[in-house]
Parts: sequence; structure tokens; C-alpha cells
Amino acid sequence: MQSKLPFSRYFVIGVMLFALFFGAGNLIFPAALGQNAGSNVWLAITGFLITGIGLPFLGILAMGFSGSKNLEELASRVHPVYGVIFTSLLYLTIGPFFAAPRTGAVAYDIGIAPFVSESYGHVGLFVFTLLFFIVTLWFSLNPAKLVDRVGKILSPAIIVLIFILLVMVIVKPLGSIEAPQAAYANGAFMKGFMEGYNTMDALASLVFGIIVINSIRSMGVTTTRGILLASAKSGLIATIFLGIIYVGVAYLGATSTSAFGLFDTGGPVLGKASSYYFGSFGTVMLSVIILLACLTTSIGLMTACGEYFHALLPKISYKMWVLFFSLVSFVIANFGLSNIINFSIPVLMLLYPLAVALMLLTFLSKMFNHSRIVYAAVTIVTFMISIIDGFKTFCDLLGIEYFGWLEKIVNLYERVLPFYHNGLGWLMPVLVTIILTGSIVGLQNFSSLRLKNKTESVS
Repeated sequence: MQSKLPFSRYFVIGVMLFALFFGAGNLIFPAALGQNAGSNVWLAITGFLITGIGLPFLGILAMGFSGSKNLEELASRVHPVYGVIFTSLLYLTIGPFFAAPRTGAVAYDIGIAPFVSESYGHVGLFVFTLLFFIVTLWFSLNPAKLVDRVGKILSPAIIVLIFILLVMVIVKPLGSIEAPQAAYANGAFMKGFMEGYNTMDALASLVFGIIVINSIRSMGVTTTRGILLASAKSGLIATIFLGIIYVGVAYLGATSTSAFGLFDTGGPVLGKASSYYFGSFGTVMLSVIILLACLTTSIGLMTACGEYFHALLPKISYKMWVLFFSLVSFVIANFGLSNIINFSIPVLMLLYPLAVALMLLTFLSKMFNHSRIVYAAVTIVTFMISIIDGFKTFCDLLGIEYFGWLEKIVNLYERVLPFYHNGLGWLMPVLVTIILTGSIVGLQNFSSLRLKNKTESVS
């Protein structure tokens, strides 16, 4: 048993962390952010990095600190039923409802759309996603080392290509950085902060974090302090790599608006930039790499979801779960990348606060003796605010008026909750609830201990 590892081991784990969080699909978000933020790109990307990198890092540390075997076990500290519901919703979000369909849509937008006429766009998307998810299904039903091997090759290939692109952008910028769009003209930092939710990496960190923790344990580090230290040092390495890429791609997006115009998503930005610097060869190379990278990600997500739900409901076979999830992903992918991103936002507004609250409770758990009362109270308070945020965002997305009951609650929250306009109305109530319920539990434990000591002294 050892508590300290050589730097080479930290580096290996850091690369693993980087591979877990870095996906081809996530490149579209800093690119779109850069295009829209314009001259406010640095403020916006700073906010993006907090939620796009910082929260996933916090999630990894929370899993290591908790000592739990998986997310369901950790979330069950609130209540066993909540553990199942929260974990199921999280898997569906990072799986067949949003993240998996997004891989197919991103692969099409970057890898195929540049070669397809706009008039055949819908047909092209349908045919491509049909083939994409058939291949995903086949590999998910026939797990092979080939997928892992291809993934290990593709991650470095994407990194090298992106770094070359970023060097070219610095040496020979695409164009000048223009004024920000309306959404980023004021409050660019908080807009970037909320955009970081779209990566879904903070949610994924609670699911896949145990992989990193087990890797650290396999190297001989078994103490909580040692695991946290190894995770922190390795996480710093992964954070630096991710930060460089995200900042660079955001800058690329900011300089691309004057050259290519404004796009609905960040997908076309990378393809146009690759074509601009490297011609048709660059476009084809980027297309192939992104397509295969998205495919391996899709297979991984489908396999993980199939395994979890088969373990949850073993009467339904793994094969049936994967078949069902592949079909759902195919249908949703055909709504297009913009719609997938937009309709995921209300769900993320619900789940992200709950996930962050669980992380905070995990780190503070020893202070209130792991009391379920504190876990439950904080989760209820968080849910009461985040569910309204979800409904509100959904109504805003569809451009419909708030329901009568919703408008009253939103008006109340806007008046009494600090930071509500910034999407963080849940933060202060969560902190206050932790302090109040934690103090009550602490006083109860203290009173019980005093009573026990008195009883023992009398006897």
C-alpha cells in the first residue's frame, strides 16, 4: 500500500481523465460560444471552464471521497428510491435522450453535411443516422477490443489535429473578432457558465468517476486522502489539457464569424476552419476522425446504459435495452443538432443543481454524521427550485406564456432568491439548508451523547 505515486502515474491517470471528459461532440460548444461571444469571448470561456471542466473534476473527487461503489449507492443516501430515479434520469440524459443522439447529429454536421446539398439535408441526416445507430447497435451487442483500440488512437488524432488548427489560428487568424451577439453583450461570464452545462460532463463524472478511482486503487493507493490527492494531481493535468483546447476552440470561433458568418451550432465552424487552412484534404481528414470518434462515444454510452438498466431490471435482457436505446437515439437524432441541444437545456437545468448539491453534501457529510435528514432536506429544496427552472426554460424555449401557477412561483423566486436571474437561484437556499439542518442534527447528536454520558455516570 502506498499513499504517493510517481509523476508518471499521475500523468497516466490524467490522460485517462482527459479521455473520459474530452469528446468530439463537446468541441462544438466552445466554437459556438466563441462565435456568439465575440469580443467578450474571454469572459464567456472563463465561465464555461468552471462548469465544463471544474464541475466534472469536482464530481470525480466527490466519488473518491464518498467511498461509494457507484452513483446509485451515493444518491441512495437521500433515499433508496431517489437513488434509482436520479441515477436512471442521469443515464438517460447522457445516453439515449440527448448525448447519444447528439453524437450522431454532430458526426453528420461535421463529417457528412459539408459533402451533401442543403436540399437533401433531411434525407442525408435520416440515412446517415440510420446507418450510424445500426453500427452502434451491432458493436454494443458484440463488445470487442476493436472499439477501445480505435478510441485510443482517435483521441490523440483529434488532439493533434485540433492543436494544429489552433496554431494556424494564432499564426494566421481567420478574421477579426467582432462585437458580441445580444445574448453575450451583457453577462457574458454567466452565459458561458450556463453553456458549460451542455457538455454534460459533470453528470458523466458521477457515473464514470468510479473508473478513475478504481485505477488509482489498483496502483496501490487505498486511503481516502491518497485517492483524493492522486485524483487532484491527475485532474490538474487533465484540466490543463482540456482548458487549452476549449480556450483555443473558443478563440477559433470568435475569429471565424467575420470569415464564415454566424452558424446555429459550432459544428460547421470546425469543418470550415479545417477547409480554410488545409483544403479538401483537411475537411476529409477531420470528417473521418470526428465520425469515428463520435461512433466510439455512442457505443460506449449505449453499452453503459444497457448494462445499468439490465442490472436494474434483469427480466429485460441487455440486448433488448440496447436495441430500444439505439432506436430512441436514432429517432431523436433526426430532430437535428440544434433541437437536441435546445431541448436538453430544461432537463439540464433540473439535473445539474441536484448533481452539484449531491457533490457538496458528499464533501460535508462527515460534519453532519451522514444524516439522511440533511441529504433529504437539501435535495427537496434543490428540486423545488430546479424543477421550476426546468419548466421556465422549457416555456421560454417554445416561446409560450408561463402557466398561471408557474408564473406566480417564478415571480416569487425572482423576488426572494439571490442569483435567480443568473440560473443559480438554488445555490443560497442549498447552503442555508445545509447549515440549518446540519446544526439541528449536530445539536441532537450532542444532546443524545450528553444523555448517554449522564445515564452511564448514574449507573
